[in-house]
Amino acid sequence: MPRVSEFNCGGDEQRKSAGMNVAICLAMLADLPAGGAAGNLTMLLPLLLIPVLYLVMIRPQQKKQKEWQAMLGSIKTGDRVTTAGGIRGIIISVKDDAYVIRVAPDNIKLEVSKSAIASVTTENGAGA
Repeated sequence: MPRVSEFNCGGDEQRKSAGMNVAICLAMLADLPAGGAAGNLTMLLPLLLIPVLYLVMIRPQQKKQKEWQAMLGSIKTGDRVTTAGGIRGIIISVKDDAYVIRVAPDNIKLEVSKSAIASVTTENGAGA
């Protein structure tokens, strides 16, 4: 195998086709065997990436899901809620898997699924 220093990867006379030369040089360099330490690091990179992905993506989502479940568990009659569809109303009764809310201005009663509740505002005005 030729060494990296033996490749002519472009010179002053070849400036017109510099983009093609870069692509050819990268293709030639990719064909070279990896060094000892760099090869081991390359093999360990996916294993090191898994904990980083867990801390950056999965853990915050689990925390948010846990907070949402706690919010749903604390809903009681009289709380103001907003559904995922944007409907705002006041809880008038709590069922096993749904809530009945009263929607202004005509005091329409709607039954919505528990999973449709996006946020809760209690009577004292604090938002969740």
